[in-house]
Amino acid sequence: MVTLNEQELEPLRYPIGRFKRPAEVTAEDLERYIATIEALPQQIRDTVAGWSDTQLDTPYRPGGWTVQQLIHHVADSHMNAYIRIKLALTEDVPTIKPYEENHWAELPDGKSAPVEWSLELLKYLHLRWAMLLRGLDKGQWEREFLHPAYTRAFRVDSILALYDWHSRHHLAHIQGLRDRMGW
Repeated sequence: MVTLNEQELEPLRYPIGRFKRPAEVTAEDLERYIATIEALPQQIRDTVAGWSDTQLDTPYRPGGWTVQQLIHHVADSHMNAYIRIKLALTEDVPTIKPYEENHWAELPDGKSAPVEWSLELLKYLHLRWAMLLRGLDKGQWEREFLHPAYTRAFRVDSILALYDWHSRHHLAHIQGLRDRMGW
């Protein structure tokens, strides 16, 4: 087994770079973010089409989750994001519930459920999410929720920037593994 140092692991951990919160989110940015949300489920499906169980059980980087766990993580994370945004839209600065994503990835459904289940979940979740987002007005984009781990409020528009990055980040993990392995 090859051991990589931190400098070698960084591009495998962050293939598109670390998230940088934008100072301002424009209408054009929001449209781009929504397009990313809409496209992600099919992009993941296309990337892993025809992969064997062994390929899906391969970590995307040394010490990382398997592709199967990663796909289930994206579904878990994006379900949470969708609910958090809906809470921000319907309550006054609600405090959201954090979750331990590494522990979720180790649960039986995170490790062993067929990836097709999360691919289907993502397909319809992202359709609903995009529909919701396309219907928001300026004031709704400015609504906030409080994340207790950061003890500060996050606006809906900046959260969408994060999930645009999150979508592209994990897709790049899967595509990077595919390309390195020649699949």
